[in-house]
Amino acid sequence: MAYGDNAPTIIIKKVKKGGHGGHHGGAWKVAYADFVTAMMAFFLLMWLINTTSPEQKRGIADYFAPASVSQTTSGSGGILAGTGLSDSGAKTDGSSATPSPAQPETPSTQTDKAAKPGAGGAADAAAQAAQAKAEADEFKSAAESLRQALQDMPELAELSKQVIVDVTPEGLRIQLVDQEGRSMFDQGSAKPNDRARLLLRAVSQVVRQLHNRITVSGHTSAVVGAGAGGDDWALSAARANAARSVLQEAGVEADRIYQVSGKANSDPLYPDDPTLPGNRRIAITLLREKPVLPPDQP
Repeated sequence: MAYGDNAPTIIIKKVKKGGHGGHHGGAWKVAYADFVTAMMAFFLLMWLINTTSPEQKRGIADYFAPASVSQTTSGSGGILAGTGLSDSGAKTDGSSATPSPAQPETPSTQTDKAAKPGAGGAADAAAQAAQAKAEADEFKSAAESLRQALQDMPELAELSKQVIVDVTPEGLRIQLVDQEGRSMFDQGSAKPNDRARLLLRAVSQVVRQLHNRITVSGHTSAVVGAGAGGDDWALSAARANAARSVLQEAGVEADRIYQVSGKANSDPLYPDDPTLPGNRRIAITLLREKPVLPPDQP
C-alpha cells in the first residue's frame, strides 16, 4: 500500500486504568474507627451497669430525671414563681394571674420528729448498746477471775465444785451450793462454817472489782415427808443475811447491797428433785445497771 499526501493520520491513545483504591480512598478507615469507638463505648456501658449497685442506679436515674421541670405552661408555681400572661394576651393588667399568698405550711421537721426518732434516739440506742457490751465484758472477766482464783488457791481446789457462775437476765450470778457431806451451814443453823466463809471471801475479791449493786438470797432444800414449814423462810433469810455480813467484812461496800432475801425451797436449783443437797445454796447476783432514762420520760 502506498502512502500519499492525502492519507489519513492514525492516532493511537493508551488509556491507563487506575486501581480500585482510587474509587474509595480512606473513607473506610473513618467508618471503621467510628465502629470501633461505638463498640468500645457499648462494652464500657455494659461493664458499668454490671458493676453498679441498685442504689447507685437509682441515684443515676434520679439525677437525669426531669424532676425540676415545671408541669405548667406559665411561670407561676414553678421555681421562679413568676406571673404569667392570661388567655386574653398582654392587654390585660395581669392582676387576675397574680397568685394569692399561700398559707404557711407546717414544717416537715416537726412531722418527722413525731413520726420517727431523730438523731438523739439513735445516739441513745448506741450508748445503751455500748454500755451493755461493756457490762457483758466485765461479767465475763469477773467470772474468769473467780475461776482462776479457785484454781490457784490450794485450799479452794476441792471447794471449786461448789461454786456455780452463770449470767442471767438479772446479771452475773454466783451460787455457793451444798454437796453431799459438804454443807456450808450446820443443820438448822444460820451461822456459816469455815468452808462457807472461805468461799465467800474468795467471791468478795471478785465482787470488789465491779461497781454493780448486789442481791443475796438464801435457799433451802425440801424435806421428804414434810410440808412447807414456815421456819425455812426465816432460816433462808438468816443465812442470806449472814453471807452478806461476811461479804462486808471482806471489803464489799454496804451501800452496794441492794436486797437480802430468803426464798426457802420455793426456787430449787434442781426442780426434778427438790430434796437434793444442791438446792441448799447462797446466790449472790451482781445486778445489771439500768440505762439512764431521758429527762422527758418517767
